[in-house]
Amino acid sequence: MRNFTLALMLLFTSLSSSELTAAEKKPVLPADHAKRMQQGLELFKKEVRPLLAAKCLKCHGGQSVKGDFDLSTRKKLLDSGMIEKTGKESYLMALVEHREEPYMPLKEKKLSEKEIASLSKWIDLGAPYDKPLATGDKAEDGPLAVTDDDRRFWSFQPLSQPAIPKVKSNKWARNEIDHFILAKQQEKGLTPNAEVSKRTYIRRAYFDLIGLPPTPAEIKEFLADQSPDAYEKLIDRLLASPHYGERWARHWLDIARFAESHGFEHDYDRNYAYHYRDFVIKALNQDMPYDQFVRWQLAGDEIAPDNPLALMATGFLGAGVFPTQITANEVERTRYDALDDMLNTTGLAMLGLSVGCARCHDHKFDPIPSSDYYRMLSTFTTTVRTEIEVDLDPEKYQREKAAFDKVHAPLVKALREYESGQLNPKFEQWLKQGKVDTSHLDDWIVPEVTSHSSKGKARFEKLDDGSILVSGPNINQDHFTFRLKTSVSPLRSIRLETLTHRSLPHQGPGRAVNGNFSLTAFKVKAKPVGDKKAKSQDIKLTNARATHEQNQTTLSAASAIDGQYGSGWAVDLGGIGKDQAIVFDLETPLEFEGETELTITMSFTNNVNHSIGHPRFSVTSASSPAVKTSSGSPEQLAQALQLVQKGELTKLDAGLKQILKRFYEAQDPEWVALSGKVEQHLKTEPQPALTKVMICSEGPDIKPVRHHSQGKDFFDETYHLTRGDTDQKGKVAQQGFLQVLMRTPKEEQKWIEAPPESASTSYRRTSLANWMTDTKQGAGSLLARVMVNRLWQHHMGTGIVSTPNDFGLQGERPTHPELLDFLANQLVKHQWHLKPLHKEIMLSATYRQSTDFDADKAKLDPENKLHWRRTPQRLEGEAIRDSILYVGDRLDMTMYGPGSLKTDNQRRSIYFKIKRSQLIPMMQLFDAPEALVSIGQRSSTTIAPQALLFMNADFIRESAKSFAQRVQKLQPDSLEEAVADAYQIALGRKPTASETAISVEFIRQHQQSYEAEQKPEAKLLALTDFTHALISTNEFIYPN
Repeated sequence: MRNFTLALMLLFTSLSSSELTAAEKKPVLPADHAKRMQQGLELFKKEVRPLLAAKCLKCHGGQSVKGDFDLSTRKKLLDSGMIEKTGKESYLMALVEHREEPYMPLKEKKLSEKEIASLSKWIDLGAPYDKPLATGDKAEDGPLAVTDDDRRFWSFQPLSQPAIPKVKSNKWARNEIDHFILAKQQEKGLTPNAEVSKRTYIRRAYFDLIGLPPTPAEIKEFLADQSPDAYEKLIDRLLASPHYGERWARHWLDIARFAESHGFEHDYDRNYAYHYRDFVIKALNQDMPYDQFVRWQLAGDEIAPDNPLALMATGFLGAGVFPTQITANEVERTRYDALDDMLNTTGLAMLGLSVGCARCHDHKFDPIPSSDYYRMLSTFTTTVRTEIEVDLDPEKYQREKAAFDKVHAPLVKALREYESGQLNPKFEQWLKQGKVDTSHLDDWIVPEVTSHSSKGKARFEKLDDGSILVSGPNINQDHFTFRLKTSVSPLRSIRLETLTHRSLPHQGPGRAVNGNFSLTAFKVKAKPVGDKKAKSQDIKLTNARATHEQNQTTLSAASAIDGQYGSGWAVDLGGIGKDQAIVFDLETPLEFEGETELTITMSFTNNVNHSIGHPRFSVTSASSPAVKTSSGSPEQLAQALQLVQKGELTKLDAGLKQILKRFYEAQDPEWVALSGKVEQHLKTEPQPALTKVMICSEGPDIKPVRHHSQGKDFFDETYHLTRGDTDQKGKVAQQGFLQVLMRTPKEEQKWIEAPPESASTSYRRTSLANWMTDTKQGAGSLLARVMVNRLWQHHMGTGIVSTPNDFGLQGERPTHPELLDFLANQLVKHQWHLKPLHKEIMLSATYRQSTDFDADKAKLDPENKLHWRRTPQRLEGEAIRDSILYVGDRLDMTMYGPGSLKTDNQRRSIYFKIKRSQLIPMMQLFDAPEALVSIGQRSSTTIAPQALLFMNADFIRESAKSFAQRVQKLQPDSLEEAVADAYQIALGRKPTASETAISVEFIRQHQQSYEAEQKPEAKLLALTDFTHALISTNEFIYPN
């Protein structure tokens, strides 16, 4: 032992000496150093090693390294900074002694006094090790390994099937929930509070479910209903109210960090983001199954691409902040930030897990390796925000279309019968006769379009009249190229017609949302077809003239050939919904031998999304032709007519014969009349009422929302990053999920869904949704637990897990784990419908308890974790404001649609526009979140500015006045009755005799004061002071 001690001393001396610079002094070891180290080693082997191995090693150097603290070796312990020269000075002891948070061991009982003393003494003695606590690979030396032991943590386990607890007395319990609550209370020696009155219950239920107070008539009706199912009928009625969705959507929007602007310093608006808020309201009102609610928010565009609600739901992914000024060197980092926002919010909102904490390293507390993070992150690799046009009411369109078709069908039938019965035989006879009248030929000849292309990959469809219908992607700035063949010579002018079509916005002729277009440049090249060596030559165009011009300067016909990219021909201000044309003369007529190939390029760059939707080209030999729209004559018509005149009908192919038939039809009066009726009625065909919606999607047809970015909107692959640094890329991340929430990780592919052949998206988000909602092998058990906990939280004030966004190791443990699993099982049993669960909770005796405080009970359960009483809850800012407007008869009940930043608007507060840099002051005062990250539970502060707002806010004074007018109208002759009505309206109860007397005296004194000041309507002003005071009481905002 003496030799060992001497060697140890020499070792420390040599190590210390080798690390000192010349300017440093050698440390002087205490004289008893060897003795202290020997004592420390004996203590370590006897007491400390077993203690550390049992209580600390698993999370700190054994299976994983949490909190960057590794004590598997002495060096790592010393390097951690957790210990100092003495135990008293060491941060480790502060955690163990519960002087600092997080208390250690994490979420376990505090160490005994003897254990704490031994650990502290060991540190005092130098914290020596006889050998490492753990050998082999550690978390620090390689990736975090997720084990079966990790999966045994309570929230990661499959749902249990808890038995209903047996209790000593069953008289109090009204349903199974109460058995779980009562069993815990009886273990602690507690008894529940008495049930509240029906009058209190109805106010509690109204505010909980719809966020508004019941009217006196509704209270009276409920009090009079003595049927056994009176409570049940009340809850059913409230759950059926459209205001239920408005109330509970606000809870979810906090979780979804929903806002209608991008954030950061410029904070540009997202004008179409409000549709996500409307989706949440509608989904809740429809009692959409929660698993579908989740699936649609992750991948609605893939799962139900034709359902407008499903598309709106994807706004969840894009609701977070995003910068709008991105320099080239910030593009990639910013994109990874956006992906992180999608993943982290998904983890917090749906699983109660801070997955984002594994971005730079393995999660410090939860068994989430960084590799899992990047595999999940790859789900969103190509997902971007985009704005599309959606018919929000397809059923209405379908009804209108059915009615239209019913009228249209007979018109088409009459035309078809005439064609088959009379026109076709006459046409065949005409062909045989060979008598051709060419006087009907148009000077404008429509050449054959041989090819077409679009920079933005728009789609082109050739129509029978020689026009081209454009559809598909409509990018910000597009370029169309068309090649035409013509035999017209000399070719003196070119005409471009921009035609209407029912598929275009406002019938077109443009593809902009208002039906306009802006032709920035119209260029023509030409070459003879017969000369294969000939090169295309630029054709100079002059004398541009149009049927309509938006103005005579930058949006005129001449702007299409002026060479300026800030101008272009447009047709708004009278030209939308009408066929238009523009004619260009050639400065030098074209006279090639044989056919001429024309290459026409059209650019649309001086405005966004302003391409033409239905063009048709024609050429003429006429000199200075007038500008007009007309069908023109197909290029091949002359050739076909010559064959008819010569009687060479066998040379007519199907195409030429069809051209001849259209020519003949146009000269037949009966066909023209019948066809005219069809076309005229066709103009009245209903179209979907398209509304622009911000969604999240992916694919070649998707145009990302972008502002000022010097790079890509997304990258094709996601990489594993070292410490989250885009300059330290590892391998490409392949999609995967959290190992700790997979019962059989090797069978991960079962959730991966391959996209159908027709799909334009990756289906990675659908795959994530599959895993997320799988209660057997995937994350579905945790998904259900987290959601039922949120329901309990908003009904009871605190969740069974009081950290609703953290079900991991750092979160609080459930106070009633069996109840939590029971409720989660009930959710799944009810096919994930939330309304039955609301009802079950609200009909329980637990929910019906009074808020009465009992000091003796509070000693046993000071935080009311066992629910021996109803914890008083203050209304949120939105419910407070809505209720003030409601009692004043000023609340505008209009649902859905764009929000407003105007604080004097009278719609429900959920319809305030949430602009991150311009939040509504009252909502901020009452703890509304800033919508930067997911918020699972709001704070509930009490601060002086809240009282000042009630005293001074204009809208509160105006509502008080309207409330007073309402009361005065009801009771014009009796102040006592007016006071009674005011109490019933505002507080849902009659005033006491004392309250009546004080209130009446208050009103009379104020009325006398106003009369002394000779103010008009003194009584109304006095009543307004009274109603103002009444809605400023605690009872008004604490309705429980």
